[in-house]
Amino acid sequence: VQLVESGGGLVQSGGSLRLSCAASGSIFRIYAMGWYRQAPGKRRELVATITSGADTNYADSVKGRFTISRDNAKKTVDLQMNSLKPEDTAVYYCNADISPSILSSLRNYWGQGTQVTVSS
Repeated sequence: VQLVESGGGLVQSGGSLRLSCAASGSIFRIYAMGWYRQAPGKRRELVATITSGADTNYADSVKGRFTISRDNAKKTVDLQMNSLKPEDTAVYYCNADISPSILSSLRNYWGQGTQVTVSS
């Protein structure tokens, strides 16, 4: 199983970016998916999560600015980020709980990360 992120980059404060993450490989079922981020010198933190039933959860710092969505058929999860601030600068990681096969238990997977830099 692989999670591959795309869409990071450099943007000015107040701008927008959209991150995408695609799951591939041997996948029986995808449960919760989410985005986390890690800024230099800081611990990795939750940004947003979404269940297979589309229930969402957001960090207080991004509520009202970020929107998480998923396409179960395409096995993708996106993060639309608006009104970006310099403090949003971080490496953003995709995360998912996946059962690789009908006989496998649920496992947690991480993508390789994509850099988001917001200039002031």
